[in-house]
Amino acid sequence: MIEKSLADAEPAVFWTTRGGAPDPEPPVRDGDSADLVIIGGGFTGLWAAVQALQDDPGADVLILEAEQVGYGASGRNGGFVSESLTHGIGHGQARWPAEQARLIELGRRNVAEIAKTLLDAAIDADLRLVGKTTWATAPHHVGELAALARLYAEAGDRVTLLSAEEGRADVHSPTYLGGLRIHESGGLVDPAALTFGLARLAGSLGARRHDNSPIIAIKNDKSCVSVEVEPGGRGVADGRDAVGGDAGMHRASGGRNVARVRARRVLIATNAFPSPLKRVRPYVLPVYDHVLVTEPLSAAQWESVGWAERQGLTDNGNQFHYYRPTADGRILWGGYDAIYHFGGRLRAAYEQRAATHRLLARHFFETFPQLAGLRFTHRWGGVIDSTSRFTPIFGTAHRGRVAYAVGYTGLGVASSRFGARVALDLLGGRPTELTGLAMVRRRGVPFPPEPVRWPVVALTRRQMVRADANGGRRGAWLRLLDRFGVGFDS
Repeated sequence: MIEKSLADAEPAVFWTTRGGAPDPEPPVRDGDSADLVIIGGGFTGLWAAVQALQDDPGADVLILEAEQVGYGASGRNGGFVSESLTHGIGHGQARWPAEQARLIELGRRNVAEIAKTLLDAAIDADLRLVGKTTWATAPHHVGELAALARLYAEAGDRVTLLSAEEGRADVHSPTYLGGLRIHESGGLVDPAALTFGLARLAGSLGARRHDNSPIIAIKNDKSCVSVEVEPGGRGVADGRDAVGGDAGMHRASGGRNVARVRARRVLIATNAFPSPLKRVRPYVLPVYDHVLVTEPLSAAQWESVGWAERQGLTDNGNQFHYYRPTADGRILWGGYDAIYHFGGRLRAAYEQRAATHRLLARHFFETFPQLAGLRFTHRWGGVIDSTSRFTPIFGTAHRGRVAYAVGYTGLGVASSRFGARVALDLLGGRPTELTGLAMVRRRGVPFPPEPVRWPVVALTRRQMVRADANGGRRGAWLRLLDRFGVGFDS
């Protein structure tokens, strides 16, 4: 049944196969200049352009995208909109207890501003702030969700702790042992439509964009920052056959077809792709996440599942699934099996992993056995950026003329707007409410270089699986990582 369900699945991203992308822009030309050059045309880069032009409508803002808008994680994620800036309320309480209330309020304000921007700009991205439900699928999850419910309630969220019977009455799955329904915090969006809408909004505000303009290097000149680009080339990394992590990816600037762009300021939004700043790379771990999308369910099939509010769903394991309905009645199902490749290699071949897609399909039918016979129409994978603390890192370089915000660990759909705001504040050079946050001022712990990194990540993943199978009890290795605020999950 699993093989048959995947037999006709197109190896492509469901969101971006439906069209709607803005027309590609030509590569940048040598000698161009701008007040602000943004490296990366995903969520962070586009939000940075929009906010920079809202701050100063007369600014000259230039976006340099290595591929085309929507190519990376921004166009192929699950579309979960989270108010959390800290990878969940529990993680925020553990890492930044003194700032927790402030971070929660900033996260709520961030999502409200996203909704307002989409409304004001008439961006139809199917944004639905319907909250989510997290499911207990193992006995120890029940107590963990009860503790989370208390944290959410103390923060002012409307939550309902569900028994097994109450949970299954909402969404009909034999695997649920309980649940935590968060009613209004966050929701769902069409990520490709959001990306494309932001690109058009940035353009309407005056931003210029050049696609197929990958970066080779950033150099500090006396009066500006020089950004070297290889139009139509590979730059630092092209996502097709690249190496991330600590491997050297800078190309000699004396090669052919190099364009130089002068900028007063530069904002780096490369995320999972190797940063042109070598100092940033040890802090970012590129991992591959994989996704399936079903054919549209019939009315009878939806009735067999329930799910009346069509909210986003996750389970509470260290390796967890995320799943959600689409506007046309499909189910997107992803997560669980995050894959790191030795050296942080980024290759197109890694985006299709048959073993992981079969595993996801098996888990899908275990969760919804009543949907046996349903087929998947799309299967894909893509690289996302993780950090050792699960939240973005921020910083500056080149005497404050360059800033970066990278490392969203799967929750960047909404927090990328916050990250862009932080990076713009850092470039402004003045203390603000955001730049004073401990989460912004400290970067956490870097990942070790290869050849140590790969076995450390593999060991940590094995220990996380063992903890899931051992009633949630974390062994000595995970407790040591917890002590230093380091970890890894799906």
